[in-house]
Amino acid sequence: MSTTPDTLQTLDIGSQSYHYYSLPEAAHTLGNIDRLPKTLKILLENQLRFADDESVAREDMQALVDWQQEGRSDREIGYRPARVLMQDFTGVPGVVDLASMRAAVEKLGEDPARINPLSPVDLVIDHSVMVDKFGNATAFEENVEIEMQRNRERYEFLRWGQKAFDNFSVVPPGTGICHQVNLEYLGRAVWTKKEDGKQFAYPDTLVGTDSHTTMINGLGVLGWGVGGIEAEAAMLGQPVSMLIPEVIGFKLTGKLKEGITATDLVLTVTEMLRKKGVVGKFVEFYGDGLKDLPLADRATIANMAPEYGATCGFFPVDDETLNYMRLTGRDDDQIALVEAYCKTQGLWREPGDEPIFSDTLHLDMGEVEASLAGPKRPQDRVALKDMATTFAKVMEDDGKSLPSTETGKLSSEGGQTAVGIDRSFDHNDSQDVTFDGRSFRLNPGAVVIAAITSCTNTSNPSVMMAAGLLARKAREKGLTTKPWVKTSLAPGSKVVTEYLAAAELDDDLDALGFNLVGYGCTTCIGNSGPLPEAIDKAITAGDLTVASVLSGNRNFEGRVHPLVKTNWLASPPLVVAYALAGNVQCDLTKDPLGEDSDGKPVYLKDIWPSQAEIAQAVEKVNTEMFRKEYGAVFEGDETWKAIKVPDSQVYEWPESTYIQHPPFFDGMGREPDPIEDVHDAHILAMLGDSVTTDHISPAGSIKPDSPAGRYLQEHGVKPVDFNSYGSRRGNHEVMMRGTFANVRIKNEMLDGVVGGETRHVPSGEQMAIYDAAMKYQEQKTPLVVIAGKEYGTGSSRDWAAKGTRLLGVRAVIAESFERIHRSNLIGMGVVPLQFPEGEDRKSLRLTGDETISISGLDALTPGGNVKVTIKNAEGERSVDAKCRIDTANEMAYYHHGGILHYVLRKMIGAA
Repeated sequence: MSTTPDTLQTLDIGSQSYHYYSLPEAAHTLGNIDRLPKTLKILLENQLRFADDESVAREDMQALVDWQQEGRSDREIGYRPARVLMQDFTGVPGVVDLASMRAAVEKLGEDPARINPLSPVDLVIDHSVMVDKFGNATAFEENVEIEMQRNRERYEFLRWGQKAFDNFSVVPPGTGICHQVNLEYLGRAVWTKKEDGKQFAYPDTLVGTDSHTTMINGLGVLGWGVGGIEAEAAMLGQPVSMLIPEVIGFKLTGKLKEGITATDLVLTVTEMLRKKGVVGKFVEFYGDGLKDLPLADRATIANMAPEYGATCGFFPVDDETLNYMRLTGRDDDQIALVEAYCKTQGLWREPGDEPIFSDTLHLDMGEVEASLAGPKRPQDRVALKDMATTFAKVMEDDGKSLPSTETGKLSSEGGQTAVGIDRSFDHNDSQDVTFDGRSFRLNPGAVVIAAITSCTNTSNPSVMMAAGLLARKAREKGLTTKPWVKTSLAPGSKVVTEYLAAAELDDDLDALGFNLVGYGCTTCIGNSGPLPEAIDKAITAGDLTVASVLSGNRNFEGRVHPLVKTNWLASPPLVVAYALAGNVQCDLTKDPLGEDSDGKPVYLKDIWPSQAEIAQAVEKVNTEMFRKEYGAVFEGDETWKAIKVPDSQVYEWPESTYIQHPPFFDGMGREPDPIEDVHDAHILAMLGDSVTTDHISPAGSIKPDSPAGRYLQEHGVKPVDFNSYGSRRGNHEVMMRGTFANVRIKNEMLDGVVGGETRHVPSGEQMAIYDAAMKYQEQKTPLVVIAGKEYGTGSSRDWAAKGTRLLGVRAVIAESFERIHRSNLIGMGVVPLQFPEGEDRKSLRLTGDETISISGLDALTPGGNVKVTIKNAEGERSVDAKCRIDTANEMAYYHHGGILHYVLRKMIGAA
């Protein structure tokens, strides 16, 4: 590298010598970096390693060092992560795109084998298992069998990809959640690579196609979620274009009190950071409280970075990092390398570290209280003691009323109300139910789903053991789960069931219905499966506002289950407690959960395990468990091994309703087409604030009467075999029909209508958004979407952008955008525009009947303005909208029609 030739050094550890790019040496030239945040030191090392005076210039490195002067920078840099992580829902369309790129390259007369990942890619199949069977000893085996039947076409395709592409590995189904597998096995903290006969060492960094990739930051590995299309570009050797971020320092001091869990801590941190406003920023944790914070707790906090809005939540490497690596079976030489490298490079957390930050927050962990979050946003923390009143307020806000309080004897089945609640409900809402040989009344607030699930908490032995211990104590008292509660246990790795069994807590969880249902993301991503028919009918008949309680990280509207209107994030032991109580109107801080065998009330405090009991159980976790479960992590079971795949470089695209050849590269030439302005576009949808990618992207179950459901039935698929939208992400025909089809989305073009409907303006008809988009396409009418603040929050769903493009949307005009979705829109050739300050859809009095024209798209500059002309029956007016294509690289992607088009042309020498 020509700009800083003296930074290449060697580091000897035992008999091994490593080459590395020295940050202390760079500081001699660029300036002191002792107090530079460690996240930015990692970015600086990345710039040093790839400096070539073109994609990375000396000015990029200098900007990182100079960042210390003001705690911010407007410099764009190109960042190349060491590796890419995928889960199957987002990974399948990624591999579909790669296969499609190979087909396009072949059509252009080039060698398709030139399309290969250049950075290591791990795809973990974790999003396909669904909770069809639950509450019995055979649930796991039955769910796995159903999963393999449902997803065989997808799995055949992934097996082909594993065989066809170099540098691409697949972790088979039934192994665990990608983030937990990453934390416990794949992550190294320091990466190594042999090049030109030399062994290089550098920070382990990654991007992932799931927003919770941030979990690995708990291990001192810098990583965050990106859209699938951006991840594909990264694995094809393209830099991730980014502005040098602001870094918010979050100082942790003190210790958690007795009875307070890591989940309570993370919900408090999430609430604080959301209030602070950290969208698009790095968060770096520091302070002497870290010395007593277990790595699993750090990973729990890092996991929730998307929920508090940050790009990442980073914990520097220290002794606790090394202890965790030893526990999880990492090689001794690797651990020695991590310690030596991080200390040499100034990446090691030292006591009293006080880096320079853009801004700071502070939390004394001794002030954290027991909490949940809900009913529909992870950042809306609710103290446990306030849950009953919070739910009552939700009912009032929904236009429902709670009748006057009425005291009476409470049935052990919650006959009048749930146990411990001194309230009665309007019986027009409450429903009498007979299910599984038992009769009971289902009331508002009933917990119909209680799920110990998600990478957030199942990676943490302390909260998992706490759940098991609480189950044991409840069982000893004679308590049982209420009959209307669908219970499930879906750990993030097989190690969890190993240590629960070692602590002899598995039988206690099983006794309360928390049997193993699968290893993977289930309830947290909408794979909660069907409710029992009797419960389903009762909720529908009474229009009941019921609840789920899950140890997950997402609770957006319509995500967990279409019929469950309120969803509450909680620690695993609280999930068990609410399954016993049966209703979120129960105040667990003072109401009994039920009665023991002698008829005496049993309170939560009576069965809550002590920290000493939890610590004793956690001691059962040992290294051999990790080595056993990860010893053959890529092999899979006999069913996986028996899947036969064709031996071909270009995919043959057999007839399938799961995998279809997408149209993104149809008609693509070696040179991009010129960009045209938008003339007289109609508004496809007008949306409010905080519209999430869950609202936009197809997710969860497919309704038979929806456009996607009709398509599948027309192709011979029965509703019982629909599977989920997520499992069909490799079929653009299904996914474009499900875009904007969320059951909770509210299109302001229609008064009081909830769901994926719009008004086709020329005809005045109300119809599904997909159907309207197809009518507009027939008329060759371009489309725009209008939205409010924080458009595209949530998971990094690439189909939120892909579906938008396929529906014919040329631009999204919003008040503000969430980071990943804004990037994804550009990656699919859709321009994100931001209303000028003080203007929005309301001030402009938009109804949806207007036509929109956008001029100057051929002369766009990053962050520049474009003229948006709005016409209606009264005339026309114009506003200058800000182009949210923020960097030169993003502009290049847009000019090529998308990031993949740009990459493809570059790989064959046409760009």
